[in-house]
Amino acid sequence: MAGAKNPSKTEATRQKLLEASYKLFTQKNIESVSMEQAANAAGYGVATLYRYYSTKPKLAVAVATWKWGHQIDANRLNRPAPEFEGMTAAQIFSFYLESFLYLYRNDQELLRFNQFFNVYIRAEHIEGETLTPYRELIERLKQQFHVIYEKAERDRTVRTDVPEEEMFRTTLHLMLAAVTRYAVGLVYKPETDAEAMEELETLKRALLREYTAESGERSSESGDMRG
Repeated sequence: MAGAKNPSKTEATRQKLLEASYKLFTQKNIESVSMEQAANAAGYGVATLYRYYSTKPKLAVAVATWKWGHQIDANRLNRPAPEFEGMTAAQIFSFYLESFLYLYRNDQELLRFNQFFNVYIRAEHIEGETLTPYRELIERLKQQFHVIYEKAERDRTVRTDVPEEEMFRTTLHLMLAAVTRYAVGLVYKPETDAEAMEELETLKRALLREYTAESGERSSESGDMRG
């Protein structure tokens, strides 16, 4: 039918817009990039960009959702076993924590973007329906984390006395905040990446000690002594 959209062309245009916007947002931070600059960087007029993303907040959320979605998919491919077959909950938990260190080693650009994105959505008070795609991405992460808790209910290698939501939220925030701050330079950064990795490894080990079964046993014994 004449005038019908070509799905392949539409998706290719969307991809170019997301890639160009991500590059600019990471280099200059989101606040300082205009919709016209983002469109021009992709090789289109601003009217084309507005047909895909009617506001800058929607564009920023789309870029974040796209990039983190790719990262989640890549992390899935990096699993030691396709569906964690034969692994204990503690081993899966260790892999989950290690994935943040992997991100620091291999994609500090995404971590810098993440910092700019967090600042932007707070400054612009972006919430509600605009953030829905990004929130759905967080739900995907929660579902993957649930595998750890589900296995822990059976093998008891990870604590189940701590609510699943609390464990997910705490580990996500601590690990992501740490690798992001090192990538962006918001904390004193050691002279070499090797030293930075040692410090991040220390955080990983601390969380493993806190949430593995042995830690739960120590907490229980401590509570008994206080009682």
